[in-house]
Parts: sequence; C-alpha cells; structure tokens
Amino acid sequence: MSAHHEHRAAAPRHVRCAVLTISDTRSIETDTGGALLSSELPGAGHEVVVRQILRDEPDDVRARVRELAEDPRIDAILTTGGTGITSRDSTYEAIEGLLEKRLDGFGELFRFLSYAEVGPAAMLSRATAGALRGKILIALPGSPDAVRLALSKLVLPELGHMVEMARR
Repeated sequence: MSAHHEHRAAAPRHVRCAVLTISDTRSIETDTGGALLSSELPGAGHEVVVRQILRDEPDDVRARVRELAEDPRIDAILTTGGTGITSRDSTYEAIEGLLEKRLDGFGELFRFLSYAEVGPAAMLSRATAGALRGKILIALPGSPDAVRLALSKLVLPELGHMVEMARR
C-alpha cells in the first residue's frame, strides 16, 4: 500500500468543524454559503461545532480564527465570504499570515475547477487553505455555487486526510 493510501486509511472519518461566514450583509437567514456548509458537512459524516457570522473586519476575523485554532473541539475551520477583490473583501489578508503551512494547490485547483463553470472570472477568487496549529483552515468564496463546487470536488473527498496530515 502506498504512503498516500496509508495516510488516507488513518484519516478521521468524522471531522469537527467551525463554519465562519465573513460578511457585512449576511444574517443567519440569508447566509446561503454558511447554510450549505452546515448541511453538507454533517451529510458527509462531519460535525459543525460552531457556526458564526462575522463582519468583514480583518482584526476580528484573525482573532476569531486564532481562538478556534486553540479550541480542542475543532479540527477544521471553514470560512465563506470575503475572498474576492472588492475593497471590503479582506478574508485572505486576515488569514494568510496565520497559516503555518500553505496548501497552494487548494486555491489553484479551486480556480481551475471554477474556470469550467464561470470562465476567466475564476481568477478573481482568492480561495485558499492551509494548516494552523494542527488544524485545517479553508477560506471559500461566499457564492453557494462556489461552496458547492469546493465541497464536492476538494473539501469532502480530502478533509479527513487533510486533518490527519495537519496533526502530524
């Protein structure tokens, strides 16, 4: 058995997640990206331990991500929103400096897959992922279509494996 298959076999099948929606305009009732994460993750055997909406304020986002990275109940932090390039989109700036290990391939693959759906506009996404204090941190766009794409093609197939590798 290859090392890749051994790692996947050792990966947790149940990952405890925090879902953060980064938005100045969303509420629980209008948070379609966060709602999608909160329904699809448990559907795949994972648990949403925390779900929260935060204003797109980099200091607040950084502080909350740090808190969650220290929370022993959390294995992975998934954010949605604030990954574009408008003046209020600051999720990337808030978290990129926190990452201890970057998974550049996550953003590259996400944009590659997005290109098939939205064409050149895919380059406007700054979706990213990496490891922080033995946890996985994934920043996704706020669009439900983008969240669905990332979940089905990248996150759900590899989340347990990602967590296992981040813990080492």
